Amino acid sequence: MNSPLDDHDNSPTPGLLTTPLTADLVRGALDLERTEHGVLPHRLPARARKQIPDGQLAMSEAQPSGVRLVFRTRATVIELDVLRTRLVYEGAPPRPDGVYDLVVDGRPAGRATAPGGRTLVVDMRSGAAETRPGPVGTVRFDGLPDRMKDVEIWLTFREVTELVALRTDAPVEPAADHGRPVWLHHGSSISHGSDAESPTTTWPALAASLGGAELVNLGFGGSALLDPLTARAMRDTPADLISVKIGINLVNLDLMRLRGFGPAVHGFLDTIRDGHPTAPLLVISPLLCPIHEDTPGPAAPDFSEAAEGKVSFRATGDPSDPTRLTLTVIRRELSRIVAERAAEDPYLHHLDGRELYGEKDFAELPLPDQLHPDAAAHRRIGERFAALAFAADGPLASAPSGTPER
Repeated sequence: MNSPLDDHDNSPTPGLLTTPLTADLVRGALDLERTEHGVLPHRLPARARKQIPDGQLAMSEAQPSGVRLVFRTRATVIELDVLRTRLVYEGAPPRPDGVYDLVVDGRPAGRATAPGGRTLVVDMRSGAAETRPGPVGTVRFDGLPDRMKDVEIWLTFREVTELVALRTDAPVEPAADHGRPVWLHHGSSISHGSDAESPTTTWPALAASLGGAELVNLGFGGSALLDPLTARAMRDTPADLISVKIGINLVNLDLMRLRGFGPAVHGFLDTIRDGHPTAPLLVISPLLCPIHEDTPGPAAPDFSEAAEGKVSFRATGDPSDPTRLTLTVIRRELSRIVAERAAEDPYLHHLDGRELYGEKDFAELPLPDQLHPDAAAHRRIGERFAALAFAADGPLASAPSGTPER
């Protein structure tokens, strides 16, 4: 099967059928915005997007982590035209191109990247940004088996991606609903994908596959900040199983003090419960991150090794200030808050993030930039989460549903 990562021919193959890109072919997105080129998947609904306070969240929610095209077809050739927006940081090493994963009947079947696209150039020191234009590119898979099959194309989590056209050499129809429970997850860049190898190997995607769940991933890079707009989006999204991973962004942005943290957590959980009063709800505290365990933020980029192709982060806050948030403080407070609420909410659960990635893991698989796990750590986190959360006696025991709890 041909799924080139570097050799691109951007000419459409003659004789292929074009299928409209409609909502019944897209999973994992909360909204599809019509654009001049096609459709742009969003992971926040339009009402929430009107309230987004900064460019970071606006960019993150439009990077389609966990979003995939799902359909049935006999096609042996599939072409997907996309207009990507590639992110480049001034002074930092180049980021790898976004990867698209092909899954056929539940099994990995190919991997590709897209040429062309826009470029968003960001200066990390000043925050200035400039978008440079570029052409539509084609992601192509061929050599697929000539039989009816379920096909999934998982979109890259690294790049804002407009879907322009879907072409195949056989008709396409929406895939059947297999009755898997819908798992709605919210977290930071680690949940978004950070340095995972590909869209199906981010830790939430891997955990969903192992746990037999349909993923809706609201992991937003730099933006797991207890925003009410995110809580309302979760409240209004049909789901059977829900998890929220809270902490690292609050610390590395130095967003709030201890006084505001507890009420903000309560308000976030209250809003989710307004729409999902009895769904299993798992609160996950931060993974181990040594720079912020006992030192507050903000985090600052360290360019001292940029010439060698490495940019890392350091904590710059005052560890002697008892009002400041650290990961140690957040874990303590989340454990307390969940225990108190669970006395009246039997469907509420807590997981210490160090059970997913702790000191022994850091010694073996250190965080390359001091904040984000690498591809091997993503796999470990996903496997552990599936074993802990989706086990028969776990907090997100995945009994088939088909009718998401509201």
